[in-house]
Amino acid sequence: MVEPTGVWSRAELDAFLDDAAIPLRLACRTPADDLWTLSLWYRYRDGAFWCATSRDADVVRFLRANADVAFEVSTNRPPYRGVRGRGTTSIEPDEGKKLLRGLLERYLGGTESSLAASLLSPEREEAKIRIEPTKLYTWDFSERMADVAVGDGGNRDVR
Repeated sequence: MVEPTGVWSRAELDAFLDDAAIPLRLACRTPADDLWTLSLWYRYRDGAFWCATSRDADVVRFLRANADVAFEVSTNRPPYRGVRGRGTTSIEPDEGKKLLRGLLERYLGGTESSLAASLLSPEREEAKIRIEPTKLYTWDFSERMADVAVGDGGNRDVR
């Protein structure tokens, strides 16, 4: 497990990633070597990020061609704070959509929505993306932004 650099300890990083129900921003390369960025829901466990997407999503094809990625999880409102890094990915089936169901609970509070029904449709096959970090860097602008802080700092940014 890679150790983070920056302002947070491992325990602070783990607590932030466990609490922050904000998407992970993932950057990768397409097979044509163009840059591609997208946002994915994540779960952080045992030093790795776990994301779910459709097995047929473009990003699955892109990551099969080149497993190297960069990523960021950061608040969307002041005070800005978060983690960014690099890593490698692996992809496997999300059997029984177990990861997806957990992400629906984490981000939507359950599976009782039309979005959840669509994502859990039997016709849709799901893939798990595992991101193994090789570099983690944390930052926290809470002190220097103390007079502009709003709400809960963006940890649960729902509008």
